[in-house]
Amino acid sequence: MPVISDDGRLNLRKARHPLLEKALEKEGREIVPQTVGLDTAKHILLISGPNAGGKSVCLKTVGLLQYMFQWGMLIPTSESSELPVFKRIMVSIGDDQNLENDLSTYSSFLSDMRGVLAQADADTLVLIDEFGSGTEPAAGGAIAEAILAELDKRGVYAVITTHYTNLKLYASGADTGVVNGAMLFDAARIEPLFKLETGLPGNSFAFELARKMGLPEEIVHDAEVRAGEEYVNIERNLRRIVRRRKALDEKLQKVGRTDKALEGLTDKYRKELEDIRDQRKQILESARQEAHDIVKEAGREVERTIREIKESQADKERTKAARAELQGFLGALEQKKTRDEYLDRKIEKLKKKRKTPADAPSAPVQKAGPLKVGEKVRVISSGLAGEVSRVSSKSITVIIGSISSTMAPDAVQRISSNEYRELSRKAFSKPQQRIDAGITARKLSFKPEIDLRGERLQDALEAVMHFADDASMLGVRNVRIIHGKGTGVLHDEIQKYLRTVPGVISVTDEDIRHGGSGVTLVEFE
Repeated sequence: MPVISDDGRLNLRKARHPLLEKALEKEGREIVPQTVGLDTAKHILLISGPNAGGKSVCLKTVGLLQYMFQWGMLIPTSESSELPVFKRIMVSIGDDQNLENDLSTYSSFLSDMRGVLAQADADTLVLIDEFGSGTEPAAGGAIAEAILAELDKRGVYAVITTHYTNLKLYASGADTGVVNGAMLFDAARIEPLFKLETGLPGNSFAFELARKMGLPEEIVHDAEVRAGEEYVNIERNLRRIVRRRKALDEKLQKVGRTDKALEGLTDKYRKELEDIRDQRKQILESARQEAHDIVKEAGREVERTIREIKESQADKERTKAARAELQGFLGALEQKKTRDEYLDRKIEKLKKKRKTPADAPSAPVQKAGPLKVGEKVRVISSGLAGEVSRVSSKSITVIIGSISSTMAPDAVQRISSNEYRELSRKAFSKPQQRIDAGITARKLSFKPEIDLRGERLQDALEAVMHFADDASMLGVRNVRIIHGKGTGVLHDEIQKYLRTVPGVISVTDEDIRHGGSGVTLVEFE
């Protein structure tokens, strides 16, 4: 069911003559669909080309489908076709010569044209086959051109077939409402292609067909001489134009495909650049916040260390060294120096010095008696275990690991050998991670699968970014990302991004039985 045109457009796309299509099917052959377009500016199609090339079939296809359409019938054409509704359809096809009425072939043609000129207007579709034939070519061509000009002036819609060169030249004029149409012909194999090409006049290929039909060469050559050099040159130029037009169309199609590909690449790289800028902004913001947190945490830890040193009655040199170390650490962060090794070493040292509140008792334990050299003790403020190496009336010296520290006797608590071994083991093992209630809740609600089908590329990448961050933070080893196959853009861009994410071990397609390239599997460390 085509669209009813309200602006005078007649666009038949992939139109097929239903009777011819059935006949060809019986012979095991396929019909060649035609595309015909007319509008108020170019409302007459003048079809030329070789005999048996399909001119009349094209004309009859247009007329029959338009007639079927105006009867409310579905027609064999693309559903994107547009057709107007004409008040009348006038036809001059075939030979109506009649001996009783003294009508010759040409007289019959003129009688038809008289009827057309009496009624045809802008709401009329006129179909004329072999326009102007049946009489002397010069006079017949002149009369045909005059009739064509009158139909053009009235705005009549028409499809006309002809061999007359003067009509082809008239249709080539820029100020006319007539457009040339050519039935394509394979000059190399001397056979018609039955395909309409709008915009170019057709070539009769009379001499080529004569040679193919076996006419003696001397006769054909003599005919070319008699036709005159001008006629032969016109035919030759028409063939040259057709060849060049075909070559130009192929180049234009190639340029169009290249432009489309370049446009796609440009859009892709522009989006990637925008994504990179967004990621860079997020990374810098995250880095600034992390550096700020490290500075605050480092300040607290080092100040606490200094306070402990003071409380432990350390000498001034040790206090001075600790403060200098703090200044070097903070200076590296504030000046944004790329001293990763220095920072990592200091942060690791701070972590080792961090206290574990659960290990520290709420109050000192009463001692059964004075401490002795060799006894095992625990420093109450830090929870670290050590061995007494020296005892005096006001202080004791405790060896903790490879460090010797002097402090007041009531700053430590006597412990057993088993407790000493347990505290020493904890001190040198990896601290247990603290998991707050928020992370626990997120882990319970986290699903190891996300569905991104139908999402735009930018939204999908942002969702994958957060999904991967959550999975990595919560310690999830394997996740599935459903993005569908589609054009493959989501598949390629998502996998490209995931391969840049720290902690990702592998990025692969799902098994073909469970989605194949429409699902991406991700494995984390």
